[in-house]
Amino acid sequence: MSEHPPHPFDRWMGHTAGAPRGLLRFFVLKLLKEKPMSGTEIVDEIEKETGGRWKPSPGSIYPLLAWLQDKGYTKELPKEEGGMKRYMLRKKGERFFEEHARFGERLRKKFEFLAPMLVGGFRFSANSEKWREIKEPARRFVTALLDLRAALQENLTERAGKEVAEILNEGAEKLEGIIERIKKG
Repeated sequence: MSEHPPHPFDRWMGHTAGAPRGLLRFFVLKLLKEKPMSGTEIVDEIEKETGGRWKPSPGSIYPLLAWLQDKGYTKELPKEEGGMKRYMLRKKGERFFEEHARFGERLRKKFEFLAPMLVGGFRFSANSEKWREIKEPARRFVTALLDLRAALQENLTERAGKEVAEILNEGAEKLEGIIERIKKG
C-alpha cells in the first residue's frame, strides 16, 4: 500500500487549536463510560478511534479531566502500581454523557438529512459540467451509507459486517488506483 498525501481533515486539524467544541468532552465521557482510564489511555484511544487523524494534547486532556472531577462527573481511582491515575464516571457523569449523546444524535440526524443534498449539489470544480456524471453516484453512495448505518445499527451481523467491509475496501482500492493514475498524468 502506498503512502497517501495528507487528507484535508489533517490539514484542518493542524491549523486549528483543536477539534470542534465539545467533541473532546464527548469522547472522554464516552470512553470513561466504557471503563476507567488514565489521561494517556484516553489520548491513545482517541488517536486509535480517529485513525491517527487526531491526537489530543495533554494540555487539553488533563484540564478537562480536572474540570469533570471538580463538577462531580468523575472520580479519581486510587493509584495503581506505577502511579498511574485513572478516572471513572460517576452516576452524575453518566447522566451528563447521556445529555451529550442525545444532542449528538440530533446533530447526526440533521447531518444525515443534509449530507446527500450537499454531495449532490457539491461543485467538484469550477467546470462542473465535467463532473456531472460523478455527482449523482456520489449522492447515492452517501445516501446508501447513511441508510446502511441506520439499518445495521441494531442488527449488524458478522456476515453483513464482512460483506460491507469487503465492498468498501474494494471500492476504496479502485478509487485509490484512479487517484494514483491521475497524479502520474
